[in-house]
Amino acid sequence: MKLAPADLPKIRVSLVAALLAIALGAAAIAYSLDRANAAQAAKNIALRDYQEFDGKLKQVRNEENEIKLKADMFGKLQARGVVGEEKRLDWIELLKSIHERRRLIELEYEIAPQRPLSPPDANPGSDLAFYASTMKLHVKLLHEEDLTRLLADLRDLAQAIIQVKSCKVGRLANSAGERANLNADCEIDWITLRETAGRTK
Repeated sequence: MKLAPADLPKIRVSLVAALLAIALGAAAIAYSLDRANAAQAAKNIALRDYQEFDGKLKQVRNEENEIKLKADMFGKLQARGVVGEEKRLDWIELLKSIHERRRLIELEYEIAPQRPLSPPDANPGSDLAFYASTMKLHVKLLHEEDLTRLLADLRDLAQAIIQVKSCKVGRLANSAGERANLNADCEIDWITLRETAGRTK
């Protein structure tokens, strides 16, 4: 089909309308793509913010649980008398009581000066620190169970955390009038929790 010059005025309006429709369609597609990209970007930002918030919330919950566990542990230590200044007189009384109750043949001890278990700056955010006093314990025993019972009593009853560092047990040579069969030399740390030295109030 051939178009004559006389037909051009007739199709001009249709051609302009078609070009306008194409332009409007392209603009609509571009607008839709732009909106879709904007929506995706907003979704990504919202997802990132949610993940960040969720991570912080989990961290807060973990810290809260950790604080509860530490508070519970602190409460148990406090109830047992581990928190505060060490109670050496009570420790000595406890040793005398165990000596008599367990009918130990001989019990001697020597307590070294108290020392911190970790450097002062090991826990910068805490006003509390663990301290230990090492006790050298010399015991004459009838049998090994005397020693295990003694150590168990200390762990159960002492107003301190008892940590046995070493125990050397040897057999005694039988001599006239000697009831003991064994000789034990132990080193024990008596551990307490108290405010760090030099804290300003």
